[in-house]
Amino acid sequence: MTDDANQLKGPDLARGIALSDLSENTPFLGHAGGEQMILVRQGAEVFALAHQCTHYHGPLAEGLVAEGGLRCPWHHACFDLRTGEALRAPAIDPLDIWEVTTRDGKAFVGAKRASRPAKAPRKALPDRIVILGGGAAGFAAAEQLRRDGYQGELTMLSGETAPPIDRPNLSKDYLAGTAPEEWMPLRPDNFYADKGIDLRLGASVAAIDRGARQLQLADGGTVPYDRLLLATGAEPVRLSVPGADQPHIHTLRTLADCRDIIASAKEAKRVAVIGASFIGLEVAASLRTRGIETHVIAPETVPMEKILGAEMGRFVRALHEERGVVFHLGEGVTGFEGKDVKLKSGASLKADLVVTGVGVRPRIALAEKAGLTIDRGVAVNAWLETSDSTILAAGDIARWPDPHTGQNIRVEHWVLAERHGQAAARILMGEREKFEGVPFFWSQHYDVPVNYVGHAESWDAIDIEGDIAARDCILRYRKNGRVLAAASIYRDIASLQAELAMEKSYA
Repeated sequence: MTDDANQLKGPDLARGIALSDLSENTPFLGHAGGEQMILVRQGAEVFALAHQCTHYHGPLAEGLVAEGGLRCPWHHACFDLRTGEALRAPAIDPLDIWEVTTRDGKAFVGAKRASRPAKAPRKALPDRIVILGGGAAGFAAAEQLRRDGYQGELTMLSGETAPPIDRPNLSKDYLAGTAPEEWMPLRPDNFYADKGIDLRLGASVAAIDRGARQLQLADGGTVPYDRLLLATGAEPVRLSVPGADQPHIHTLRTLADCRDIIASAKEAKRVAVIGASFIGLEVAASLRTRGIETHVIAPETVPMEKILGAEMGRFVRALHEERGVVFHLGEGVTGFEGKDVKLKSGASLKADLVVTGVGVRPRIALAEKAGLTIDRGVAVNAWLETSDSTILAAGDIARWPDPHTGQNIRVEHWVLAERHGQAAARILMGEREKFEGVPFFWSQHYDVPVNYVGHAESWDAIDIEGDIAARDCILRYRKNGRVLAAASIYRDIASLQAELAMEKSYA
């Protein structure tokens, strides 16, 4: 990206900068040739890279350098210092990089370097890889396979009507009306044809025939595979109460779902959000941003206490109440009569738009029917292989051995699903590298982001550093003396450092 010359920050690096001005492993902001960039010095080497993350344009000058990579402070993407390659989701595209020469105790930025050349094709790879699912894990796997030089048949079967999208935005900026729909696709429609990815939308798979190594489609067709990646994701839990099938009552999972909610929101005066999870509260924030009177109904007394603890949960509730959201906590829904939401307490609430966010369940029916080992999800080993080594599983459905907690865990996070997909692609390409990634997610509540790294289903203590109310804090969740997870608000470097520490820590 080329910035206006009047807005460029830092010195002109084409004229040179003293090496003594560059602290080891600390991004330094400057410019050359009319483009903003950062320098990173490691010993005698200096690297020049673009200054913004290719995901959401996070400021890489505020990032963390570690393990040969540059990590984005916003959503924990990572880029290779030497090549600019996006090493880990949520970033997919590489950073621009420039030549750097050193002489006379100075570093000079020269011409932009060519992008990473395509990897040479490898031998003894499967001829046909099929990916079942069109979400984060499936997309990331397909993209990584082609990026790494896979040249065989690559088929992607998606039950959705739209190509892979930026799903987190469904409950955030897109629903709030602050992001246009053209931002939603992860890649333009022509990407799949150009990369030789046979993307089939609206595909319905009836069964997995492991003996014949083929998928049986609902229309009677078959799709053969040599290796199969299951990335079927999760589906919303639907309320099983009277009246829950009315047209003004919605769940949010797909782009079509979000379009329907937006259309209803244009005429709605009051919305009832059922559930105070991250999705429920993000939906509440987005619809409140649209100016709609918003009520949240949930059985817990403190929103998200099970994930964030009581103090952070009360803070998030206060954020929403400051914006006019009304909470009905310790409540449940017993049914709907027209526009009346019937509550467990006996009260009722009128709402001309209802969005339910009471959880999701993994789509494991096909895996279970195929006889794969099931453990509250599809059980996989450290290489994401199911009980059938020709079939891998990734994303929301996969329960894998987490080296950081010492437990088998299943996590429903977008970034984790993408990283699963990338790891699965590398495994399908013959790399026997265990998946050891640390889960990460972010949640946006108006202008306050909450970043969360790790996984803590329970804890003995929460260490609070900083001030939650001042929106400047990091919370560390400990069990048996070990930090299992960390939640932060505007403590980006501390969050990155917590992630790095967890990567080096094993149960």
